[in-house]
Amino acid sequence: MSTDLIQRLEALLSSDKETLMLRYSLAKSYFDGGNFRVARTHLGRAVELDLQYQEAWNWLGKASLELGDPVAARQAWSTGLECAHAKGDAQVYKELEVFLRRIDKVSK
Repeated sequence: MSTDLIQRLEALLSSDKETLMLRYSLAKSYFDGGNFRVARTHLGRAVELDLQYQEAWNWLGKASLELGDPVAARQAWSTGLECAHAKGDAQVYKELEVFLRRIDKVSK
């Protein structure tokens, strides 16, 4: 995890410069560093800022799964799948379908 990058992004967030991309960037930085709980918090806020941002839903599912919460992961990926379908984003749609099939297979 790039501590310097996270510190700079957190400083921006603290100075009331909250944006979707700032939250998403923070989440990815924390996720990459293995801090899935903080990543999930930022991703949760990112999807509040834009309910149609399918990549944030995708990573929210990944963070939830890393935290041992397959129900939340499935819910996030299902919502992301709906967003990808609505936007016509075939690549994200296919990726989320794969994640959902895998989690369903494990859950059975």
